[in-house]
Amino acid sequence: MSSETREQWQSRRGFLLAAVGSAVGLGDIWRFPYVVGENGGGAFLLVYLLVVLVIGVPLLLGEFALGRRMQSESATAVARLVPASRWRHAGLIGVIAAGLILAYYAVIAGWVFKYAALYLGASPQLLAQEGHAALFQAYVARPLEPLAWQLLGMALTTAVIAKGVEKGIERLSVWLMPLLALLLVGLAVHSATLPGFGRGLAFLFQPDWAMLARPDLYLAALGQTFFSIGLAMGVMVTYGSYQPATRPLPGAAVAISLADTLFGVIAGLVIFPAVFSFGLDPAQGSSLTFAVLPQVFAQLPGGRLVGALFFLLLSIAALTSMVSLLEVTVAYAMQRWRWSRPRASLCLGGLLFLLGMPASLGFGAWAGLPLPGGHTILDAMDFFAVELLLPLNGVLLAVLLGWLWPRHEAMEAADLHARRLGRLWHFSLRYLVPVLVLTVLAGSVYRT
Repeated sequence: MSSETREQWQSRRGFLLAAVGSAVGLGDIWRFPYVVGENGGGAFLLVYLLVVLVIGVPLLLGEFALGRRMQSESATAVARLVPASRWRHAGLIGVIAAGLILAYYAVIAGWVFKYAALYLGASPQLLAQEGHAALFQAYVARPLEPLAWQLLGMALTTAVIAKGVEKGIERLSVWLMPLLALLLVGLAVHSATLPGFGRGLAFLFQPDWAMLARPDLYLAALGQTFFSIGLAMGVMVTYGSYQPATRPLPGAAVAISLADTLFGVIAGLVIFPAVFSFGLDPAQGSSLTFAVLPQVFAQLPGGRLVGALFFLLLSIAALTSMVSLLEVTVAYAMQRWRWSRPRASLCLGGLLFLLGMPASLGFGAWAGLPLPGGHTILDAMDFFAVELLLPLNGVLLAVLLGWLWPRHEAMEAADLHARRLGRLWHFSLRYLVPVLVLTVLAGSVYRT
């Protein structure tokens, strides 16, 4: 697809909301708060914010600049920048990672859609005050029903992508992201009325300065930055390619990074006051969402409504992230093989649904497969994509942007006309991003 006919965002607001919608997903709503709690509360937040500014913003800006300058998705953008180099195929890693992440992400999104439907339908099962963990385990072990909800999520995502950038992604984001923010703030206000609100605030913001001596805190902060914003998976390069040259990029990169962080913090204000109000364990990962929080909702006045709003919130977050991930693979197919958007959307949406089926069946029919460490198929897919492919691609992109793209051209593409700020950005890409991301990758491999 040539740059003359390439689709574009129709407004700066639409671009910002679409990019924020991509970044804000299930990980921000439930993962970010418990990672904060496990790593020193306010001490972690301080380190995390510094990492976002020093690592996240520069790499995000670099991805936007690369996509807009080359007017293409990540694989083609890299190939156009260094056509005669051995690096020309590096952009394919992001496309592969985005597809793989979407395949199993749709499984988790299907669980969210199921629970939203149960609460909206006032199911007596979920309004019971006990047995929620057993209910969740029994549900995910079923062979067909989780697949049906997974298929629904992929079908909705495919339908949005098939409509294109302006009528599909941008229109969805303009409507759903303000609703997502409104629901999140409303639930946070409700949590402020609970008896555990003070303990929740302390859990999130009270610094445990001794944690600064633990290397794990810095690895956790870097990892959360990397995966939460959605770096190195081709999304931001692709979204940047739809951005007109007349709209500056640096402010957008900062706004999107900080908005993503803010969503995570507010999610913590929603979840932890409720958890502490009933003496439950806050650091339980996915079970916090599907097993622990339903128990909290069952004990709250108006808990059915609160639960319905919460899972509706999660459904919106899941859908906006799924849309961005599918767009990466669809944009590649359109550019590489000249497929039409409807054809690419349908074919790749169907293919990725099939690829995600083992992740769903791994909790039931295929649960007995002998995987290392007793992990599920979903765990294995997540480790390969998130712990290996994304850090590797992040390093490759940083080297490409910092070393192989001439500095004056990169600065011009990124709208960094102030020489001091541009040099600082370029230094971060050349040195800080590769070194620290390699540290995360080495730590991930070491922990296995």
